[in-house]
Parts: sequence; C-alpha cells; structure tokens
Amino acid sequence: MQYALTLIVGLAGAAVTLVLAGRRILFLWKLFRTGQPDPERVLQVKRDPKADVEGQVVEVFGQRKLLKWTVAGLAHFFVMWAFILLITVYLEAGVQLLFGLHAHIPFIQTWPPIGFVQDFIAVMCLAGLATFTGIRIKNSPKKLDRRSRFKGSHTSGAWLILFMIFNVIWTMFFFRGAEVANENFSYGKAAFASHGVGQLMKNIGEPESGTMVAVEAVGLLLHIGVALAFLVIVVNSKHLHIFLAPLNVMFKRRPDGLGALLPMMSNGKPLDFEEADPDEDTFGRGKIEDFTWKGFLDMTTCTECGRCQSQCPAWNTGKPLSPKMVILELRDHAFAKAPYMLATEEEREKFTDEQKLAMEVDKELVGDEGVIHPDVLWSCTNCGACVEQCPVDIEHIDHILDMRRFQVMIESSFPSEAGVMLKNLENKGNPWGMSEMKRLEWIEDLDFEVEVVDDKLPEGTEYLFWVGCAGALEDRAKKTTKAVAELLHIAGVKFAVLGPMEACTGDPARRLGMEFVFQMLGQQNVETLNDAGVKKIVATCPHCFNTLANEYPQIGGNYEVVHHTQLLAKLVEEGKLTPVTPIEEKITYHDPCFLGRHNKVYKQPRDIMATVPGVQTQEMHRHKDRGFCCGAGGARMWMEERIGKRINTERVDEALGTDPDTVSTACPFCLVMLGDAINEKKNSGDAKESLEVVDVSQLLIRSVKGEKEPAAAE
Repeated sequence: MQYALTLIVGLAGAAVTLVLAGRRILFLWKLFRTGQPDPERVLQVKRDPKADVEGQVVEVFGQRKLLKWTVAGLAHFFVMWAFILLITVYLEAGVQLLFGLHAHIPFIQTWPPIGFVQDFIAVMCLAGLATFTGIRIKNSPKKLDRRSRFKGSHTSGAWLILFMIFNVIWTMFFFRGAEVANENFSYGKAAFASHGVGQLMKNIGEPESGTMVAVEAVGLLLHIGVALAFLVIVVNSKHLHIFLAPLNVMFKRRPDGLGALLPMMSNGKPLDFEEADPDEDTFGRGKIEDFTWKGFLDMTTCTECGRCQSQCPAWNTGKPLSPKMVILELRDHAFAKAPYMLATEEEREKFTDEQKLAMEVDKELVGDEGVIHPDVLWSCTNCGACVEQCPVDIEHIDHILDMRRFQVMIESSFPSEAGVMLKNLENKGNPWGMSEMKRLEWIEDLDFEVEVVDDKLPEGTEYLFWVGCAGALEDRAKKTTKAVAELLHIAGVKFAVLGPMEACTGDPARRLGMEFVFQMLGQQNVETLNDAGVKKIVATCPHCFNTLANEYPQIGGNYEVVHHTQLLAKLVEEGKLTPVTPIEEKITYHDPCFLGRHNKVYKQPRDIMATVPGVQTQEMHRHKDRGFCCGAGGARMWMEERIGKRINTERVDEALGTDPDTVSTACPFCLVMLGDAINEKKNSGDAKESLEVVDVSQLLIRSVKGEKEPAAAE
C-alpha cells in the first residue's frame, strides 16, 4: 500500500511538472523560430566539429571563463558539476520510485567509489552555495549600488535558485541517510556524508520498521519533488542557462579574438545595398522581431552575473550603458511582445489597446521612451570587454552595432558630431577631411627614400605599409609612422606605401553603424590593393589592422596582415634589429582593445619593451584581457563624451597609480586619448611635466639608434 501511494504521488508530480515545463519550452522554441534566420551559425558548426567539441569541453565542462574569477569560478565549477554528477542519484531515486525502495542498479548503485564521488561533489556544492551567499551579501547592490556587478539583476530570483539547490542537497542526504538507517544503502562508508547522516537517523526507529520505511519513502518523494519543482522554476528563470549555455557556446562565432563584425544580413542573406528595399529588407535591428534566433538565444541564456557590467568602461565611468542590462531589457521586451509575435493576423486584430500596451507592441526599440535609451547605445566603445568576460558567450557588440545600423541608416539618428566624420569619409576618404595629398608629408622628415605605389607594388617589396589616416595625418601618430618606417629600413625590410591612393579602411563608419560608407571605402581599398598585387600588409593602427585582416575578407580582400609590434618583435628576435642604448625609465603599457582583446596580441609589444636595456615595466591593475579602454573605439573618437567621467581620464588615473616615467601603447587612437588626458593632468598639477605617451616603436628606435629622445620628435 505504501509503495503504491509513493508511486502514485511521484508519477503525478512528474506528470504535472512535465506539462508545465513542456509548455514553457514549447513557448521558447516558437519564440526562437520567429527570429531572422542565421544559417552561418549552423554551417560554422558543421564545418568545424573539432571546435564545437573543444568549446563544450573547455568552456562548458572546463568553465574556462568562469575560472578567471578564481573564488566565484571555483564555486560555480563545483555547483555545475554537482548538477551533472548528481543525475546518477536521481537515476537511482527514479529506479526506487518505480520498482521499490530495495531496488538497486547493478554496479552504478553498488560500487563504493561512485558513492564517494556523489557525496564529495554534494558537499563541495554546499561549499559553493555558501560562497555564493557570501559574495551576494558582500556585493549587494543595496550597499554598493553601481559598484556591484549585480546592480540591475533579478536578485530575488538568484536567492530562490540558491535555496532550491540547497534543497536538492539536503533532501539527497536525508533520503540516503534514511537508507543507511534502514540498512538499505549499498555504498557503505565510502559515501561518507550520507553514512554520517544515517548514523544520526538510526534513533528514529528500527531498520525495516514501519517508521523507517515511511521516513525513507518521504525522503525519496522530497528529493524527487524538489527536483521537479526546481525544473519548473529553472525554465521560467535566468537559470534556463543550465540548458541553453551549451547551445550558445556551440553556436557562437569562433574567431581568434573577437574577430570581424558580421555583415548586414536580411532574411539570412547578406544585404545588397544596390537592390535593398527598406520596406522589405532588414537594415540592422529596428524592432525585436528583427533579431535572429541566435539573438533570442543570447537573451535567454544571460545568467545576470554582471561580469560584463563590471568590466565595461562606460559603466565604470558613470554612463548608462550596462551590457548586461541591454541583454536583459531586450529579453524582457521579447517576452512581453511574444504573445503578439506568435499570434496570427486574425488574433492580432482581436487584441485590445490595453493588451497591446501590456505586450509593448508599439514601444520603440531605441528611443527616449524605448526599450534601449539612445545614450546607452552611443556609449559603447566596442572594446569587447563584455564579450571577453561573458561565461556563456553572449555577443553584446553585435547586437549593439545592429541597433546602431538601423538608427543611422534608416532613422538618421546619431550624435551630430559623428555626421561631420561621415561626410569627411565620403568626400575626402579620411575622418578629418584633409587633402589626400597630405598623406605623404610625413616622408619629408626621413633621410631615406620610401617607395610609393604608383600602379603596381614595386618588385621585391615584402610588405605594403598601411599608414592609416591617423598615422599619416595626426601629428602624434606621425611619430609612430616615422619610427616604424626607420626600423623597417634599418632591418632591411623592403616596403612601400600607397600614399594618396590609400583611403580610410571604413572602420569608424562601420562601428558607428553606417555600413554603406564602410562598404564604399572598403571596396575602393580592396580594388586598389588587389590591382597593386598586395599580399602582405603591416599596419600601425589596430583598427586598420583588425579591418584589413578580419573584415575585408567579407568584401573580397584576403591578405596576410600583421601589426607593427608583431613584425618588429620578429625582427628583434631574428637579430635584424638590436636595441643597444639603455632607456632608464619606468614604463607602464596600455593594451589597445582592438589589438588585445579583438586580436589576442598581448605578447609582442611587451617582448619589444623587454629587449630594450634599462626599461622597467609595471603593469596596471587592469591589463591584457582585462585591459581598460581609452574611450576612442566604436567611433567614439569623433563623438563628445558628455556623461560621467571621461574614459581616457579614468585610464590615465590608473596609469598614474604605477608612478611611470612613460606610458607606452601601440595604437594611434590610444596615443591621442591618453595624451589628451595626461596633458589635462599636467595642467592641473596632477602629473609630472616629463610624463609622455609613446608607441613601443618609438622606444625601440631610440634604443636601436642610440638616441636620447624619440627619433620622430618634432
């Protein structure tokens, strides 16, 4: 009778749970299917199954990104593995529910090492829960406000999940302890925690007595009941990531670094600007329905952990952008509008105005009263810290840029000062609007001849030196250009430049959201490079480097592209450049975002400095993959920074904390931004007058040539 009652209660609970959870999963599946197609995601996985497996092993099971945050990462590692390994306990519980309390699975439920592993991971899970509790109390948004990475997260839901996980563990020990006390436990003392609980429970009643059988049955139902309730809660909460994170990792983009921006797509195909129709084609993301199924997967996978938020330079300087909140606000809007999106035309006509208001049918995606405020959208520097830190591989930058594309190309809504930059790009081929003939003026200060491409690349030329707009036209960046040219000349590397034939790569336009101008400039440059027979390119600007290497293949430009620090480090290693003169300076290096996080070039700039005698390097607190942006990326170089603290000022404050003689970097944008902030500090007396920002190539040429001052000083 007792067995029958236990079976009925257990099966009834399972049936109700499956119905409730099944309805939610079906709803999510239908919602994902409303998204725009994204065939490359599936093709990518089919094309590289090795990367697919590696992603699951390293990121899902190995928890690579989470373990960068050591304490919280270890806690999550054990809790996650508890979910996996304790499935065996639920398998055992299911067998005993169906076949009686004395039923055991041969080998699985009788081999002591398995019992030890189950108890060990359960105990470590409890330790993880205690750690999470401490972290959440310490970093409560009520105490820390914006300094808490949980600011904006649904904290009550997180506490509920912690409570439910705790229930899973204690009911497991209660159930297994009852088995021990009832002498129905096959693992013996190997399951040390369960055995210990069982010793405490032996006073309840005699083995096999009605009382102990009832206690064991209650423990079994409690353990199963908690899991069933937990399943319903999980599929209706942020902890849906338990099931969706492996999928999101599987279908992520897999560049070495963050890679290229995706081209504009409409209905699963690249957008053809010559034939595109704004009424029929999708220009970026103007409404929630314009997102792809991968976009919806990103939204529903977010764990609300706030790691992206804690690393975001905009958020850390008092701006309204939180990458986490962008994803959550899009998710909440998608869920609110889902009934309307999933309804037929007939059903939509029957909705009342009140229902449409509740479903946010007419709510703008971007606007002062929209889902995303314009100040949020335009605060992004594209630094990539959010994507780098996200443990479930959400692609925040792609979504932000797609919303920018719609605002720029359809709504013509963007910061006014950026409009000047766009006009200059269209009319003059550079953001400053200078004459193309000025691109060769830097050569006049050199004491050797630089080859300029006339039509074809001169015979024997090893590299085309892509000077870039800043490198040719901005005074501070010209110093880097001259230093690199001199170093290549000293090393015997034959190179040439395009001069007036070179135009902006289009990176500022693309990062602003004006894809049309990027395509125009890009196709012009690709035609020039291909006609000249260019195969290998060296670039000093990480933005040019990233565009040429990662984005031009989208428009027919396939070249071997290196950053100047990569080439110079190689030349030093080969003995073609020899630093001899000591530079007795304390130097801190700033990682450019588009060189570091976007392309994983961290080692070579540091290698160059390490070869210069006398240099003492001191890392800032935030460096390499946790480096802090200078504030110029995402076309923000040409926009005013009116909200909060200036990002470049924040970065210079951090640099000054190392008490440097020099700040080095490897990007012309960073040179300008950090240099401006340092000059402000000098004017206010907060920095020593001798402090300068230089490119690593300037340090190298000083040591190679034996100069006391940078070779390109003006």
